[in-house]
Amino acid sequence: MVPRIANKQVFGFIAVSAVLAALFFLHDRNWPPADPAVVEVVPDPVIPMARALVPQATGRSDDVATYGNEVVVRMPRVRRDFETENDLYGYVQRLDPAIRASDPDATWMASRAYDYCAGYAAAPVNYTRDTEAIAAMGLRTSQAMTAARQRVSQRCARFAPQDRLLSAVLLKRTEAAQAGSLAAEAALAASGQPLSDDEAYLRGLVMRVRLSKDPEAYLALSPAMGIAASGKPELADQVAGTQLTELAWQLAACELGMDCGPDSALMTTYCANGGICSREQGQDFKRFVYDAAVPRQGTEAVEEMVALLLGDGRG
Repeated sequence: MVPRIANKQVFGFIAVSAVLAALFFLHDRNWPPADPAVVEVVPDPVIPMARALVPQATGRSDDVATYGNEVVVRMPRVRRDFETENDLYGYVQRLDPAIRASDPDATWMASRAYDYCAGYAAAPVNYTRDTEAIAAMGLRTSQAMTAARQRVSQRCARFAPQDRLLSAVLLKRTEAAQAGSLAAEAALAASGQPLSDDEAYLRGLVMRVRLSKDPEAYLALSPAMGIAASGKPELADQVAGTQLTELAWQLAACELGMDCGPDSALMTTYCANGGICSREQGQDFKRFVYDAAVPRQGTEAVEEMVALLLGDGRG
């Protein structure tokens, strides 16, 4: 019997996993079906995130530095630690003083930790049993999916059902958006709960995200820019409306500094929650997408869309 995947995260990448699954089928017919604290700025590394002007409103002045004609944004420790911390419960606890002070980035990253851990925390015992069942199936994706789920279990081990993380995701994202987090605002819009229902609001939000060159905001908005954007006149001239445009936004986030490595939250979530796993060990998200999800004749089109998204936001 195929094991269930307990309580998939409704605010994460479920819809995106479906997009990738469909693209994998079209690209490779041999691909098997999906297996069922105060925020501190780090002086190094300095990660290039924009070659156009970054509006002052997108972050604190100490997050922005100019090198010649190029503007770069330093990767805040709160974001880097989300990717590297092995205890996400402790990570959120350390963010608590900043969250209480209504720091938008700390509150947003807490919501990401909750989203990452929600599936495990809802039923840890069942999650572990499902992982063991997947490992025993011996499918081509079993090893990678098992490793991804074990990584989630390790990082989320201190969360429990009484933490009610699924509801906490929405609460923290709303708080973060109200405090000024563009990424949280984008995530709410992508999950069908925008801060405004005005048709002009979504277009304005897209333009603000593109001008920000914030990889978190690009990634958060990506589900809203795929098939969900099809037929929306306010997005007719944007990179939007198809399965590939959703991936283009995610690839752009990687180019802007998002951690998209083989053990990143992005790759882990796809694999652990949706069974969308790389068959090549150590493959990062960019190589994974171009290798397994984008048809060979579509590569140039996707690259052009990514380049457009990395532009000044007006095209």
